[in-house]
Amino acid sequence: MSVLIYAENADGKFKKSTFEAVSYARAIADQGNTSLTAISIGNVGADELNTLAKYGADKILNVSNAQLKNFVNQAYASVIAEAAKKEGADVVVLSNSFSGRGLAPRIGVKLDAGVIDGAVALPEQNGGKFTVKKTAFSGKAFATVELSSANKVIALTPNSYKIVEVAKAPKIEDFSVDVKESDLKTILKDIVRSTDKVSLPDAEIVVSGGRGLKGPENWAMLEELASLLGAATACSKPVSDAGWRPHSEHVGQTGIAVSPNLYIAVGISGAIQHLAGISSSKVIVAINKDAEAPIFKVADYGIVGDAFEVVPKLITAIKEYKTSA
Repeated sequence: MSVLIYAENADGKFKKSTFEAVSYARAIADQGNTSLTAISIGNVGADELNTLAKYGADKILNVSNAQLKNFVNQAYASVIAEAAKKEGADVVVLSNSFSGRGLAPRIGVKLDAGVIDGAVALPEQNGGKFTVKKTAFSGKAFATVELSSANKVIALTPNSYKIVEVAKAPKIEDFSVDVKESDLKTILKDIVRSTDKVSLPDAEIVVSGGRGLKGPENWAMLEELASLLGAATACSKPVSDAGWRPHSEHVGQTGIAVSPNLYIAVGISGAIQHLAGISSSKVIVAINKDAEAPIFKVADYGIVGDAFEVVPKLITAIKEYKTSA
């Protein structure tokens, strides 16, 4: 057995979730006393590739191909599957990101592998079988799934596994594979990223607002709070539907599912669709003037009060703490 990790990058830089996935894959490799190979696709510099060794990759396959400059689901899946075959890897790990959710099932088909998406813990290995805990029902529950197939594909939920540094000597190899024209029929031409904000799927802290904020003109205090905490901003579906905030910030069953260490919900009542997108958060703090709001049933900490009074006081307290620290 050996393990292959797909190291996803954004504009030539690896994301935090990538390092989590490498650390997770390293732990699986250690369970089986075997090696870990990382594969990177796209224009990534040598210094950045070397960081994968810092988190446990024994070898790094570098795929630099003009046809694969931008993410192409089917083509990337073919390349990763070919790399797994070349390395004799029977376990493939990747992050359960937007890209990963599309790649995992495709890689599974190409390798005739069992697939688990949304993994949140290391597998228990027994006689070639993997038993893995994962999210289920849009994040409202957990399931324990057994993989008995010879090959296995595991997509790890971001922020569910810690980053562990394991010093390895970097060993980079160029890896080339013929890209079939049939894999390039649907090509993603461009990805527009917010360069001045924390990425919502990767954020460790999320500050989110709902209709209780009454209008887009009142979002400045949430943005200030998020800036102080180094957090990403988010919102509920009614807020994005009303055009108060961009749809890219919509968290929920039909939006982005997040799993931060801290989720602060301000003026959000807690509809079941919204709770489905935040249930994997480690700590949930709710601020709402309605003591009967459903959000309090899932919150670890709750403040019953007017957001326009509570949030400014919270901002002041954080500033005072930072000044005295």
